[in-house]
Amino acid sequence: MQTNPSVAIIEALPGVGGDESKLWMKELLLSYIRFAQKKGFKFVYLDDNIIKITGDNAFNLYKNETGVHRVQRIPATERKGRIHTSTAIIVVLPQIIQSEIRINASDLEWQFFRSGGHGGQNVNKVSTAVRLSHKPTGITVSASRERYQEANRNIALNLLYGKLYQLEQEQKQGVMHSYVKNVGTGDRAEKIRTYNFPQNRLTDHRIGKSFHNLERVIDEGRWDKIFQPVN
Repeated sequence: MQTNPSVAIIEALPGVGGDESKLWMKELLLSYIRFAQKKGFKFVYLDDNIIKITGDNAFNLYKNETGVHRVQRIPATERKGRIHTSTAIIVVLPQIIQSEIRINASDLEWQFFRSGGHGGQNVNKVSTAVRLSHKPTGITVSASRERYQEANRNIALNLLYGKLYQLEQEQKQGVMHSYVKNVGTGDRAEKIRTYNFPQNRLTDHRIGKSFHNLERVIDEGRWDKIFQPVN
């Protein structure tokens, strides 16, 4: 499969930690967007938890963010000042050149339903949202942000192509948990990074290196020194 190196599709999913996990995944997405803006990249939301970033070498820049991101901090709802540990799962997908893709139509299962909250009244009255399943792998994707079903169908297909590519890469690497098929476990112990807010420190466990000024990294998108090649 051929990929477009100028496009990175980033999906954020909650891990463990309930509402705090959901807040954390949204904060990571916003931080990635801030970094993209600093570099002059374009971005668009494909769904509430999925963004597409377009810019020079964007996929190679973001691709190593795939994994479990563990956060340690005092949630805003914590009354006793206790530090909580939560996780979010990030999956970075490439954009696949569709002419290179061959998928049997019989392997696809399409579902259409009404969306809510985006795109005005048309979205709520018509079944514009799309859920697409790939029967051989069990991978399911959805798209609901666009007002028209055809646009959401195209988004869902692009997401599926990207996940099939990533699944192929994971199988070659022999990873323990697939981040596109079962998105890993999201367990607190299964992490690529730890973000310790009380100590204002970010640690990348893959390279055994820590970075300080964590709050500025997240709030201002200062990822330049952190987005490094991971062997």
